Formats: sequence, structure tokens, C-alpha cells
Amino acid sequence: MSLASCIGMLLVLLAGAIVTNTGSGEGCGTDWPLCNGKFIPAYTLESMVEYSHRFVTGIEGLLVLAAFAASFFVKPRSREAIGYASGALLFTVIQAILGMMAVIWPTSDAVMAIHFGISMIAFSLTWLLYVWARRHEKALANPQADAAAERASSRSVPASLFKWVLAVMAYCYIVVYLGAYVRHTSTAGGCVGWPLCNGELIPELTGVTWPAFAHRLGAFLLGIVIAVLFVYTRKVTGSRELTRSAAMALGLVVLQILSGWLLTETLNNEDVYVFTALLHTFIICILFNTLCLLAVRAYQLSRRR
Repeated sequence: MSLASCIGMLLVLLAGAIVTNTGSGEGCGTDWPLCNGKFIPAYTLESMVEYSHRFVTGIEGLLVLAAFAASFFVKPRSREAIGYASGALLFTVIQAILGMMAVIWPTSDAVMAIHFGISMIAFSLTWLLYVWARRHEKALANPQADAAAERASSRSVPASLFKWVLAVMAYCYIVVYLGAYVRHTSTAGGCVGWPLCNGELIPELTGVTWPAFAHRLGAFLLGIVIAVLFVYTRKVTGSRELTRSAAMALGLVVLQILSGWLLTETLNNEDVYVFTALLHTFIICILFNTLCLLAVRAYQLSRRR
């Protein structure tokens, strides 16, 4: 159930990215939950793209609700699982409400950028619920081996690691918001060329240039911050699990920066740009999930120590 809700939330995120990048946000007019006054919309590209996003979101809402209900039947009852399931349900409802408001009432680009961030948090919570379920299954299958592995992993995990990962997560969320803002304001063309912006290290920050440059600069600094986090995690802990997660985060942020370069290269090719934008969205979601999991496990292992 948790795996189904996790996959479903990823599809919701990707469907939302398709809506934004194809300009299909008004494909159903100002009607909600109907589409242009109909249960089954007219067969235009914009209406079908927008309605598909609504349909997937509706199915995902039922999956998240089912996972939430199922978390109460786990014996012994786990507050961790209930917390993830409750958070996923809460943020799924919030993102649905924001989507409804965007359709019915004119909404600013700044608010719409938050819509993606809320969806990403919901996806992360479904991911954490799935990871917990897998870990719970292994613990039930071999409790002694699981307890021994937890003790071994927690021997050298300082409490400060959790705080550092939490800070990196917060900064990553800011960078994600900047990227969503650039996408919703269609200011990606404010920086031509890569890695320089309009042929300059620091361009004139006017018009559509400043949002695009701010996102680029933020992404570059995020790469440096995660590299430092990886070195710190490897140095202060003896946990292979945490070091592996930090290494994965470092690899993902490099891929994210490279996918940003692909976006600039395909900006004038609408057919290809949709796919590169989806790739960019997919990588950042997995990166944020990895940081979330790293934070959770750093907290748990440091407390066990």
C-alpha cells in the first residue's frame, strides 16, 4: 500500500510538471472538479492534460487515505508509520486545495510555486512510509540481526549530524521553490548560455534575468553544501548506511545541475523541453527524498547511541 501511494504521488508530481510546461493549466477553464462544465472533457490537448492530472490526483488521494487507515492496523502500532501516513494525507489535501484555488480564482505565480513544494513534501512522506515498511518487514523476519545492525550503525553518529542535514534540507527546499517560481513565471530564458548567464559571471539583475540567475546560483551553492555534508558524514560517522545516503545525495545534485544545463540547451525546442523538464523534476524529488531519509536515520541512530 505504501509503495502504491509513493508511486502514485510521483505520477502526480510529473503530471503537474507536464501541465505547467505545456501551458495546460487553463485547459478546464475555471471549473472544478468538472472540466469546462463536463465530467468528461472535450478532446483538446490542454483539457486532456489538465484533466489527467486531476484524475491521477484523485486516485492518489484514495491511495494515501488507504495507507493512512492501514497504518493503524500495524501491530505493534508504530507512531513513526502513523506520523508519515498522517503527514502524507495532510499535505495531499493541502496540495489539492491549492490546485482547486488556482483553477477557480486567479492565483499568483509565487503561490503556484508553493504548490509544487507541498506536493514534493507529500511525496517524501509517502517515500518515508515505504522505507519504514521495508525496514519493519526485515525486523520482523530477523529481529536479532536487525537489532545488531542498528547498534553497529549507531555507535558513532553524533546528534549534530541531524541538525546539519536539516539545514541542508531547508536550503534545498528554497532552491526548489526558486526553480518552481522560474517555471511558473516562464523566466528560464532570462539566462542564455551555461554555466555563464548571458555571457557574464554576474549579469545585470533586471527583468527576467534575476529569477533565473538566483536559481542557478542557488543550485551551484547547493552542490557545494551537499559535497561538504558528504565529507562531514563520512568523517564523523562509521555508518555505511548514512555515508551511502550522503553519497547518493551528492551524485543526485550533480545530475540535477547537469539536467539544468539540458534545460537551457532545449529551451527553444518545445517537444524536447517537456522531457528535460520532467527529468529535472524527477531528480530533484529523489534528491529531496534522499535528504529526508538521511535526516530521519541520522536522528534515529544518534538517539539510539
